[in-house]
Amino acid sequence: MSHTKVLPLHEPDTDDVAPCCPPLTERPMTAEEAETAARMFKALSDPVRLRLYSAVASHQDGEACVCDISDVGVSQPTVSHHLKKLKEAGLLTSQRRGTWVYYRAEPSVLATMSKLLTPPTTTRPH
Repeated sequence: MSHTKVLPLHEPDTDDVAPCCPPLTERPMTAEEAETAARMFKALSDPVRLRLYSAVASHQDGEACVCDISDVGVSQPTVSHHLKKLKEAGLLTSQRRGTWVYYRAEPSVLATMSKLLTPPTTTRPH
């Protein structure tokens, strides 16, 4: 007899995401907001990092073992370096399970970056 209980998954509500920064068309960014946004975009500006991030984000359940995503044309130490940069930018989280590390894309970060680049819904007079 199993005592395992299945818990419902919480789906993040992207409307409730507190963005790091306002949409670029809303108002000028503060220096701190620009630093935060630049760190995220800089981390994704490298093609290998972008492929790794995409591999994690598109993986089943938005989580991938490092063993499943390391085939991006660079050595394993280089993959680890790039994953570390993505974590430092706040784009990924990780968890060690036994000998493997599992990476997860933060859905709120994707929503934040999307809102940052969203054009205005109404036109403003020039």
